[in-house]
Amino acid sequence: MSKQYETVIGLEVHVELATRTKIFCGCSTAFGGAPNTHTCPVCTGMPGSLPVLNKKVVDYALRVGLAANCKINQLCKFDRKNYFYPDNPQNYQISQLYLPICHDGYVEIDTAAGKKKIGIHEIHMEEDAGKLIHDEWEDCSLVDYNRSGVPLIEIVSEPDMRSAEEVIAYLEKLRMMIQYLGASDCKLQEGSMRADVNLSVREVGSEKFGTRTEMKNLNSFKAIGRAIEGERARQIELIEEGKAVVQETRRWDDNKEYSYAMRSKEDAKDYRYFPDPDLPPVHISDEWIDRIVKSMPEFQPEKQARYVEQYGLPQYDAGILTGSKKLSDLFEETTALCGKPKKVANWLMGETLRLLKENGQEPEDLQFSPKHLASLIELAEAGSVNNQVAKEVAAGKKYILFPEGGYRFNNKNKVCDFKAGSFKIALKSHAPIVPIALMVRIHHVSSLLWQVFRTGLHSVNFSCLVHQINGMLHERITLFFRIALRMICFCPHSRNHIWCTMQIQIGRASCRERV
Repeated sequence: MSKQYETVIGLEVHVELATRTKIFCGCSTAFGGAPNTHTCPVCTGMPGSLPVLNKKVVDYALRVGLAANCKINQLCKFDRKNYFYPDNPQNYQISQLYLPICHDGYVEIDTAAGKKKIGIHEIHMEEDAGKLIHDEWEDCSLVDYNRSGVPLIEIVSEPDMRSAEEVIAYLEKLRMMIQYLGASDCKLQEGSMRADVNLSVREVGSEKFGTRTEMKNLNSFKAIGRAIEGERARQIELIEEGKAVVQETRRWDDNKEYSYAMRSKEDAKDYRYFPDPDLPPVHISDEWIDRIVKSMPEFQPEKQARYVEQYGLPQYDAGILTGSKKLSDLFEETTALCGKPKKVANWLMGETLRLLKENGQEPEDLQFSPKHLASLIELAEAGSVNNQVAKEVAAGKKYILFPEGGYRFNNKNKVCDFKAGSFKIALKSHAPIVPIALMVRIHHVSSLLWQVFRTGLHSVNFSCLVHQINGMLHERITLFFRIALRMICFCPHSRNHIWCTMQIQIGRASCRERV
């Protein structure tokens, strides 16, 4: 390759806002519901339905815009973006083109060459579309409208990025800022943060932009990095062969590390925007802006400096802990309980981050509470358990069970017996935490039932037995036990098989009940 090329990248980042209801109706925004259960005439585009703006959406958009150093349009309005697609029931999307809520801002990132400002062209509010599920076996596509009408902000950057590293740094900074604001959880795997990459290449030194393409279907930072490198190489290869780069939308296949053309890339005129006649303009008062400015949280740079000064942590440790809001909240709450900031930092940065990496999880996926972590640290500090056992507990391989009177472990680090008193569980990180009270109840039920299976049902008062079980376990397991006991009456030769099945159900019961 004789010529030197420069990559020019701009991003369109869609962020689902953390409201309980949709942007223009009262339907739930909860993730994971059964298909088409969070819908109503408004979000399914029924004739005659009228949208009503959710004020919390405006509030979150203002917070993100102010944090991104944007100017605020105190009079903004909504427009209709017209296009036809099965997941768009209205045949238009309510968005903002002419007067977006925020514009002309920037986000500062750290690069190898130092600090760099990435311009924000605009931030606008809009509604999300539904979701298409393609069934290859039945050769058909199904539509789930639960996501239709979920509130979004779209953050449109200037074409200021020149490498995949800068793109990742920008997205990480943006995600951390939005999470600190509480505006969204920004989970890429659940689609609450999605990035479309607009990329072109040009000769080094040229002022003219090349023909850009847009890449979709990017659901992780690693996929975004690979997609950028792949598209850059594809465009350079076309230019070197004397072919033209076509302005189009492409779909990135991360498994094959290759992009496919989806459709020609539209311009704004193709969508025939016009002001939405059903929604009045939004007026944002000075008092509203001032109230938001005063309620802004402590962001990562300020929090990192405070951790160094208040807790005596090294700059590096403070940077890691404050890199995630979930991690920083867990650190502060655990430290408040046990008063050992350096020990808490070591546990979070060592064992916790290692487990997250092994399981391909984010800090937001952590299941244990500050109380559980503080209890585990105190046990390890007191010498009640050694560090190896404590790590196995953190990894979910062992439970630590203890009555108020003391600890009873056998040589395999398991509880020898159950004594009367208040039982607690110290920690179990990567599975539902099991209340020890439930484990004690299951232990008693197991012993009781084993006596029944050994001697036969005739030796036990059935009604009394069921009453005892009712008081110990939840209804689903109780029903199973009743059926099993009746089966023993008619099939005494099947006792062993039924007992094994019930042992499995006992194990499942411990995973169904949570604290």
